[in-house]
Amino acid sequence: MKKRRIPPMLSDLVQMTFMSCDGILFDQYGACPHCGGELSGYDIRKKQFSIVMDGEQKRAVHVLVKRFQCHRCRQVCLAEQPFYPGTRIGSPVVDLCVTLGETMPYARVSTCLAEMGIIVDRWSVRNYVQNNHRTIPAVDMFGIRIPLTVGSLSTLSMGTGEQRRIDGPSVLAACNFPSRN
Repeated sequence: MKKRRIPPMLSDLVQMTFMSCDGILFDQYGACPHCGGELSGYDIRKKQFSIVMDGEQKRAVHVLVKRFQCHRCRQVCLAEQPFYPGTRIGSPVVDLCVTLGETMPYARVSTCLAEMGIIVDRWSVRNYVQNNHRTIPAVDMFGIRIPLTVGSLSTLSMGTGEQRRIDGPSVLAACNFPSRN
């Protein structure tokens, strides 16, 4: 039997954090980024935030992102969202890949994420680590470096009860508004 490298408490915390983002609507944006014109709602897109193991099944966690169209230049733009430009998964998951990738090979990062219940293949981990041009603040939790965005998001998700949901602006603040950068 293989020895687990990830403490079960950390696995549960990370899984619960990402699963709590399921179905959150991001629908805020100011003026058109191209011309500064007024925006109106266009449609809502479903974007994959992460893939989490739910028991023995893979479960995709999706968020909803509103798109807007400018009255002046007719350009379509997305609302503020917890995704880095050019990535297909949520910024906290990318931060987790990059933080773990600072101390271990890409295949091991993918394996550690799988032990946490988060599915990211090693080639995606490699791309996120190699294309990272920013410093990601992290903290040691249970002997493993975890990005502060995951810690902030987990604190936010624990603060909501079963009846209340996390709102989009709170998630963006916990993720440091990645789509603005």
